[in-house]
Amino acid sequence: MHKPDVAAFYDARTGSIQYVVSDPATRKCAIVDPVLDFDEKSGSTATVNADAILDHVASRGLTVEWILDTHPHADHFSAARYLKARTGAPTAMGEHVVAVQKIWRQIYNWPDLACDGSQWDRLLRDGETFAIGELEARVIHSPGHTLASITYVVGDAAFIHDTLFMPDTGSARADFPGGSAANLWMSIQAILSLPDETRLFTGHDYRQGGREALWQSSVAQQKAENPHVAGRSQADFVDLREARDRTLPMPKLILHALQVNIRGGELPPAEDNGCRYLKIPLDAFPRSVWN
Repeated sequence: MHKPDVAAFYDARTGSIQYVVSDPATRKCAIVDPVLDFDEKSGSTATVNADAILDHVASRGLTVEWILDTHPHADHFSAARYLKARTGAPTAMGEHVVAVQKIWRQIYNWPDLACDGSQWDRLLRDGETFAIGELEARVIHSPGHTLASITYVVGDAAFIHDTLFMPDTGSARADFPGGSAANLWMSIQAILSLPDETRLFTGHDYRQGGREALWQSSVAQQKAENPHVAGRSQADFVDLREARDRTLPMPKLILHALQVNIRGGELPPAEDNGCRYLKIPLDAFPRSVWN
């Protein structure tokens, strides 16, 4: 397998990892899951994370060919729209984002929201391939965490975001609207059917036990060490995952982030006073856990 260069950028505020995956031969690259900074206490946005990625791209003489999101994120705003404006590169998302848009259009009461994925330049289907320089990137539909989640396989690297975390941390939650622990299990099995030496790059790390942030594992390591999958059946996993999810509060930014991310990272338009406003539905999730 081809071995792309992978650079990771850790955002401690959200525990998110952003990636630049590049073809060493052509210096072409894709940016995966970029973060637009947001402070919920002040309502302020910033581009510190995205600008660090742009600095990396410039310092290494890379050309951005794609800006890719693995799913509509519930814990940070996507910087895809900002990076498209800076680089001219097209944005892409899994084609099932249209189903997520329809769910959240009802929650936000946005009858005029276009639920056709037109907010991205390209919608990607399961099994589809595209090029990053001379590297082939392949899409695996990976539902469970969300309906729209996808994995990007580029050479010996797979960007798996909210499916599996590092082996000491387990798996992603599956209780968001449209989520499914059973579907997540099947998505994980598809990822673990890749060659054992495949490098797996997760989308979050919460520094289990206070260790340093980590984000790279392998198929072999996950199969042997991850307690959510090693030696478990699908029924075991579903029971474990659903029991765990019942104890988890909603992510603190989910209601802020989804209304941006189902629109491709586009912030709400400014109103006549020059300010942008987010819409927060009250009591839309009455059975959610408080903390």
